[in-house]
Amino acid sequence: MVPPQYIKGVNFELKARRKASEMANVNPNLRLRGLFLWWRKWGKKDWAIAAVGFSIIVFILTYLSRPLPLPLDPAATTSTTDNLVGLTLLHNARDRGALCLDGSLPGYHFRKGFGSGSNSWILHIEGGGWCNTIGSCLQRKSTALGSSSFMDHEVPFSGILSHQSSQNPDFFNWNKVKIRYCDGASFAGHSQYEFKNGTKLLFRGHLIWEALMDELLSIGLSNAKQALLSGCSAGGLATLIHCDDFRELLPKDATVKCLADADVLGNNTMGSFYRDVTQLQCLFPQEIIKETRTPIFLVNPAYDFWQIQHILVPDASDPQGYWKRCRMNLRYCNPSQMEILQGFRSSMLKALSDFQQKKEGGLFINSCFIHCQTWMAETWHSSTSPRMNDKTIAESVGDWYFNRNIVKQIDCPYPCNPTCYNMDFT
Repeated sequence: MVPPQYIKGVNFELKARRKASEMANVNPNLRLRGLFLWWRKWGKKDWAIAAVGFSIIVFILTYLSRPLPLPLDPAATTSTTDNLVGLTLLHNARDRGALCLDGSLPGYHFRKGFGSGSNSWILHIEGGGWCNTIGSCLQRKSTALGSSSFMDHEVPFSGILSHQSSQNPDFFNWNKVKIRYCDGASFAGHSQYEFKNGTKLLFRGHLIWEALMDELLSIGLSNAKQALLSGCSAGGLATLIHCDDFRELLPKDATVKCLADADVLGNNTMGSFYRDVTQLQCLFPQEIIKETRTPIFLVNPAYDFWQIQHILVPDASDPQGYWKRCRMNLRYCNPSQMEILQGFRSSMLKALSDFQQKKEGGLFINSCFIHCQTWMAETWHSSTSPRMNDKTIAESVGDWYFNRNIVKQIDCPYPCNPTCYNMDFT
C-alpha cells in the first residue's frame, strides 16, 4: 500500500523525467525503482523475517537491463481525485471481535461497478508479509499492516482495480474492493490467547475475513454473477486460503475464480517460518493449492526481487556482502550465484508440476526481476507491459477467466524475455 503523498511524489518525478527525456538520454528505469522503494524499506524495518511468493528464483551471468519506457497514458500512474477511493471501516467488527493486531477496526476500499459489470466483483487482498514472532507483530502493530489508525484514508485504484478500459480491458466496470491487511497472518489466524509475554496482540484474521464477507454480501456481493478473488504477496496466500470459502458464499450459478499474485508454495526457509506463524496464530497453510477446488490462476515472476532480497539472501545472512550487488541487480550475479538461483527456479517449476495438470488452473510465470504484477498498470496492462506469446498479464487472466483460451504460460529462463520490467536497486 502506497501512501498518497508518495504517489504524488512519483507523479511529480514522472512529469519531470518526461521533459528531461526530450533533451537527454535519461534512464527511465529509475521511475519504477522509486515506485518500489517502499517494499525494500518495509523489508528492513517491518518484514525482516517475512516471506512471500513461490519457491524462488533463478539468475544467469550476464544481463543487459531493459530501459523502462514512460507510460503513454498519464492516467496509468497519476493519482487524480477520480482515481482515489476512500477507506471504509468495519464498524460491526468490534462486537464480533474482528479486530486488527492493535485492536483497531479493519477496513476496505470500495468502488461500485457500472454497466454490464454491475453484478460482477473483484476483491483484491493487500499484501504485506507475515509476523511470526512477538517482536515482529509488535512492530507491525504500529504500522498500517497492524492498525487502521495508520492506514491512508484514500488509495489509488490501478492495474486490476482500474476503472479504465485501457488499463483493465476485461474487468474495468466491475465492482472493486481492496481489502486492507492488518492481522499479520493472511486473514487466517484465530488464537485463543490474547496476551503473549505480557503484551496484548489480537490474532483475529479469520474473524476479520468473516465480518468483511458479511458486509460485502450485504451491499451486493450476494447477487454476484461473476467474481474474482485476488491478492498480492501475503494477499496471494490469503486468496488461496479463502478461495473455496469465497466460492461457497456466492450463488451456485455464479462464475467464481481466484488469482494469486506472488504467493507462496513453500521451501525449506518458508517451512521454518510457517512453523513459527502456526504456533503464534494457529495458521495451517500447508497443501493449500492441492486441496483447493475453485479454479486458480497463479502469477509470479521467476526472479521475485523481494524474495531474493529478504528470504533467499537477507542482509543478516550475508555479512561479507558477497550477494550485495547480485541481489540488487541481476547483471551483477556471478556464475556461482547464477547456478544457485537457477536451482531455485527449477525447484519452483517442479513444485508447480502437479498444478500444471489441473485443467481449470492458469499460470503466468515470467522471467522478470520484480514483485507483484497485478496492482500496477505498467505490469498489469499497458503498451510496455511484460508479455508472453504477445499477451499481457491482464489479457492472459481474461482469457483464462472467460474460458477464451487455456493459459499455462511459463517463460524461458532469464534474460530471454525482452518485455520484462527488471528492477535496478543499485
